[in-house]
Amino acid sequence: MLKEYRSVQEVVGPLMIVEGVEGIKYEELVEIQTQTGEKRRGRVLEIDGDRAMIQLFEGSAGINLKDTTVRFLGKPLELGVSEDMIGRIFDGLGNPIDKGPKIISEKKVDINGSPINPVSRDYPSEFIQTGISTIDGLNTLVRGQKLPIFSGSGLPHNNVAAQIARQAKVLGDDAKFAVVFGAMGITFEEAQFFIDDFTKTGAIDRAVLFINLANDPAIERISTPRMALTCAEYLAFEKGMHVLVILTDLTNYAEALREVSAARKEVPGRRGYPGYLYTDLSQIYERAGKIKGKPGSITQIPILTMPEDDITHPIPDLTGYITEGQIILSRELYKSGIQPPIFVIPSLSRLKDKGIGKGKTREDHADTMNQIYAGYASGREARELAVILGDSALSDADKAFAKFAENFDKEYVNQGYETNRSIEETLNLGWKLLKVIPRSELKRIRVEYLDKYLADKD
Repeated sequence: MLKEYRSVQEVVGPLMIVEGVEGIKYEELVEIQTQTGEKRRGRVLEIDGDRAMIQLFEGSAGINLKDTTVRFLGKPLELGVSEDMIGRIFDGLGNPIDKGPKIISEKKVDINGSPINPVSRDYPSEFIQTGISTIDGLNTLVRGQKLPIFSGSGLPHNNVAAQIARQAKVLGDDAKFAVVFGAMGITFEEAQFFIDDFTKTGAIDRAVLFINLANDPAIERISTPRMALTCAEYLAFEKGMHVLVILTDLTNYAEALREVSAARKEVPGRRGYPGYLYTDLSQIYERAGKIKGKPGSITQIPILTMPEDDITHPIPDLTGYITEGQIILSRELYKSGIQPPIFVIPSLSRLKDKGIGKGKTREDHADTMNQIYAGYASGREARELAVILGDSALSDADKAFAKFAENFDKEYVNQGYETNRSIEETLNLGWKLLKVIPRSELKRIRVEYLDKYLADKD
C-alpha cells in the first residue's frame, strides 16, 4: 500500500513542495488527488532531506493545500509501447487522442531513456532521400544523423516538416520506415494541418504523432520529445525499423524549461534560460543514431524557430554544437515567393560526404554539389555587385554566374511542397543549370564527369 501524504506546503506555478516524505527517488512519478477527487500527475524534480519538489503535469490551478493528498508511485514516467502505435495520435503524455481503441502495450518503458553508448554506435553512412533537392543534392541527410531546421517566426517550417514526413525513404533498403512526429506548444490550427496532411496523403499509415498544444500545460512540453523518442527507440532497436523523428518546435520546449527554472528560483543563464540548457538539449539530440549489430536506426530532424531570426540566440547556438549541421530557412527567399525557402549557403550537413557517391547516390554527386555551391555563391555576389555598379561592370563569367544563381532559385530551390524529386532528377537538374556557366569555369568537376554528363544534357 502506497503511503499518502497530506503535507503540501507550497504551490508555485507548476511546482509543489511536500514535506515529511521518506524513501522517494528523483524522477519518481507522483499522483496528486485534489479536494474535489480529481487526480493529477507529476514527477519528483528535487529532494532536500524530507522535502520534495514536484513538477505538476496538468498545472496547479484549483489545488487546496490543506485537503490535497500526494502519493509517490515508486516508478518514473513511462510509455506503454507497441507496434499498434503506428497510425495513431497521442497527447504529450502518451494518451491516445484520436478516438481510436486503447493501445495494448507490449511493455512499459522509462521515457528518460539513456544515450547510445559511443562504443556501440555505428557510423551513419546511408543516404535518406527526402525528395527536396536542396537537402538531397546539397545538404544530404544520412541515416542516423541529427540535422535540425533553423526557421523564423512566420516561415513555412511546418510545410517543410510535413513534406519530409511524407516523402522520406531509404533507397535500396527493404526495412520498414516509420516517422515519429513530436509537436510541442503548437496551435490547434498547426496540429490540424499536420493531422490532415498526414491523413490525406496516407503518411499517417507509417507515422506516430505526439501533439502538445499551446493551451496544454507547459510542463507537458518537457515530456513530449521524450515520449516521441521512447517510441522511436522501441520501433528502431527492437522492431528493426528505420525511424525518422521530427520534433517541432524546440524553441517552445526551451521556453517551458525556462518557466520551470524560474519557478524553482534557479540562477538564470544566457537570456534567462537555465544553465543546463545545453545538457538538456543534448539528452534529446543524442538519442538519435545507429547501433552496431542492429538493423534499425533513428534519424532526427529537430525544428526550431530562432527568436528575431537571431542565429546566435542560445537555442540555435547550442543546437549547432550538438547536431551535425543545419538547414536554414530564409526570410528573403520566402518574401520572393520561393517554396521551400531553403538558403543553401549557410546550410550544412556535416555527414553529407558519408552518404553520397557511387553505390549510394551517383558518382558525380560530390563534384556537382561543390560546383553548385561555388556557382551559387559567385552568382549572388555578382548580383549584389550589379545592384551597386550596374550590369556593365560585370565580366561575361560574372553574368553567367548571376544567371545561374537566378535560375537556381527559380528551378532548383523553388520546387514547391508537393513535388517529390528522386536523387536522379535532382542531379540531372543540377547539370542542366550548370550549362549556363562556361565549361572553363566548372573547375570543381572532374573532366570525365563533364564529358559524360554535360554531353548527356545537350
